[in-house]
Amino acid sequence: MNTVNTHPTIPQSVGLYSRNAWLGIAIVVIVLASLPALNLIFPAGHALHISSFAIALIGKFLCYALAALALDLVWGYTGILSLGHGLFFALGGYAHGMYLMRAAKSSPEMLPDFMGFLSWKTFPWFWSFTEHFWYAMLLVVLVPGLLAFLFGYFAFRSRIKGVYFSIITQALTFAAMLLFFRNETGFGGNNGFTDFKKILGFDITAADTRAVLYWVSLAVLLASLIVARAITQSKLGRVLTAIRDSENRLRFLGYEPLGFKLFIWTVSAILCAIAGALYVPQVGIINPSEMSTENSIEMVIWVATGGRGTLIGPIIGAGTINGLKTWFTSVFPEFWLYALGLIFVLVTLFLPQGIVGLARQIGQRIKGLKA
Repeated sequence: MNTVNTHPTIPQSVGLYSRNAWLGIAIVVIVLASLPALNLIFPAGHALHISSFAIALIGKFLCYALAALALDLVWGYTGILSLGHGLFFALGGYAHGMYLMRAAKSSPEMLPDFMGFLSWKTFPWFWSFTEHFWYAMLLVVLVPGLLAFLFGYFAFRSRIKGVYFSIITQALTFAAMLLFFRNETGFGGNNGFTDFKKILGFDITAADTRAVLYWVSLAVLLASLIVARAITQSKLGRVLTAIRDSENRLRFLGYEPLGFKLFIWTVSAILCAIAGALYVPQVGIINPSEMSTENSIEMVIWVATGGRGTLIGPIIGAGTINGLKTWFTSVFPEFWLYALGLIFVLVTLFLPQGIVGLARQIGQRIKGLKA
């Protein structure tokens, strides 16, 4: 008796990258990893010297690239457009910032200056144990992860999707920003956290400390890329892509999308929070403006510019857009938002597959000419 398979056929997993792609990634990683060494080895004025400012700037770009990679997992592969990933980025930064604020004092029991201004005598309960680095890192993962899980559970269970889901994530982020702006919440109000001095006992402004932070950011980005690629090339990744293409059809074939969407949404939030945690010690400040809706929209533009649903593309897009931003804001600072909007419109109209898609088209044409 013949039986009918009610589940969609899922292709076998393929290699994470081709040999040439791995070679290209290895070359880029080696070049990026060598930059802090050039800063440490060669003195200022030497032709091979890389300035400390450049190291901090590229380290910041690496954190942005990790956030873009996280967003691509839910938008590029699952079709969930989030306009609130800036919230998870900021929460990770605040969790790490709590430890850095306490490490900046001669005694971890000393209150930060902003608490003294409010005449507080003790730390709020949620600051407990934040003098321990390991606990702060646990908060970086658990707080955004738990928030994403709870929010995603009720949103996905109610089958909220599309533009409605995007608006809700934007509203959640905006509400959190307003909350963190209030001084009585215990997170520094408008100014947030700043004036960091030490991390794990090391001077946070020292060149060797900044080099280590840079290398850690690069290593985390590379590891996250490999893990993300493994997920998207697995059977789970095929289901996520099916959710993006036709969630109703997937449900008809016997799959319940809730668990899959909740898993990738939570993983994405945690990766974005880790990016925020790596960002804070390199930039030296975290405040509620990191939760602004503009920041979350910029993340979307990074992904779209690089190439949605490619993993490598968002990393390229984050570096490209933020490189342009650094140059443009130094020359025409008041016109940057107009330029950013124009970039998004042009990419949407003429490069729907982003930079990676354009590179693929060029490669295919070259192969066609050779044939």
